[in-house]
Amino acid sequence: MSLDIHIIRKQLATPAVARDIHVFGSVPSTNSVLRALAMKGAPEGTVVIADEQTAGRGRLGKPWFSPSGVNLYVSVLFRPSIPPREAAGFALAGPLALCDAIAAEGLGSSTIKWPNDVLVERRKVAGILVECATVDNRIDYVILGFGVNLNVGRAALTEALGASAHAAGSLSEFAGREIDRNAFAAELLNDLAAWVAIDRVQGHAPLLAAWRDRDILTGRRVEVRGEGPAYEGRVLGVDGEGYLLLRDSLGKRRRVLAGEIRLAD
Repeated sequence: MSLDIHIIRKQLATPAVARDIHVFGSVPSTNSVLRALAMKGAPEGTVVIADEQTAGRGRLGKPWFSPSGVNLYVSVLFRPSIPPREAAGFALAGPLALCDAIAAEGLGSSTIKWPNDVLVERRKVAGILVECATVDNRIDYVILGFGVNLNVGRAALTEALGASAHAAGSLSEFAGREIDRNAFAAELLNDLAAWVAIDRVQGHAPLLAAWRDRDILTGRRVEVRGEGPAYEGRVLGVDGEGYLLLRDSLGKRRRVLAGEIRLAD
C-alpha cells in the first residue's frame, strides 16, 4: 500500500508529535529534509516521511539501505527545553516507541542494542539517527530519524548488504504477512508522543528504566571503535544521561556516547 498522509492522520491519537506532516516520494534522506525545515523555523512536531531515500545514513555516516515502496523512513522534529547534556536521555523515547509499535503488530519482544538499534530475534530491523543542534548552550532542535525494515525481502537484503544480511531482518519476515506502512507510521508517532509526554512530566528516569528492560548489551563484552584505538570492555549499563558505561580490560571505567559497538563474546 502506498503511503497516504490522510490515512496516517486518521489514525493519530494526538497531534502532539504530528502537527505538520510532509510525505515525499523520494528524498536524499528524511533527516536532511527535516533539518532544512528546522533551520527555517519549523515547529516542534513537524514530521517528514518518505517512500524512498537515495542517500540515507545511519550512525557514523554509514549508508542506510532505503529501497522504495517497502519500508518506513520518518523523521520527527522536537524542540525540548533541556540542556544539551540531556539530549541522549531524551532520545531514549525513540527506540522505546519503536519497540511498542513492533509489539502492536503482535510480534514477540523486541530488544535494543545501544544506542538506537532495535532487534527482533537478534536481527536488526530498525535504527534511529539522532541529530541535535545547539545555540548559546541550549538545544535548538532534536531530530529523531527512523529507518524501519517493514516489508523488504530477504533477497533484497542479501543483495544490498552481502554477508552482513544475516544480521538484518524485516518485520514482515517475522510476522509472516505484509505490514501496513500507514498503520505502522501512525502507531509509531502515537507511541513516540506518549513517551515524550512521560519524559516531559517525569524526566528521563521512566524512559531509562523501560530502556534497560530491553537492553541486550549489559554484562556482555564488547569492542568499541571510534576516535582513537579500538578497545574492549564489559558493559555495565547506561547512565542517566544515556551514556554507555563499561569497564575496559585494564579495569578503567569508561563512558561512551559515540562509536561503533561490536559484541566480542
